[in-house]
Amino acid sequence: MPRRTPVPTDLSGIPDKPFFKIGDAARLCALKPFVLRYWETEFRSLRPQKTKSGQRLYRREDVLLLLRIRELLHDKRFTIEGARARLKELGHDEAAPAAPPPPEIGVGVIKNIKQSLLELIALVEDR
Repeated sequence: MPRRTPVPTDLSGIPDKPFFKIGDAARLCALKPFVLRYWETEFRSLRPQKTKSGQRLYRREDVLLLLRIRELLHDKRFTIEGARARLKELGHDEAAPAAPPPPEIGVGVIKNIKQSLLELIALVEDR
């Protein structure tokens, strides 16, 4: 049976570096990188910096937040919504993810739709 790596719960278990790449942060939290990327979509307060090439850079505070989220979800069995609420109680900027904005529709598209509707109405009236 494979041994589980202990997950640090404070700064003492985190190496003394200002930034961590996603693989390093995932190893510290005993998670896969895709989990961290998913959590970024669910937890508003988890926003790592990104390099010009789009590589994520997690600060020490981000790693601590990841550890707290992991504890809430994995150890205490909170739902995502429950973990979000608990983080909000603890002073983090948490809210439900914002709904995506409606798609931009150009004037030309609207004119085409209007013309098509007028043609359809004319067809229906002729019958």
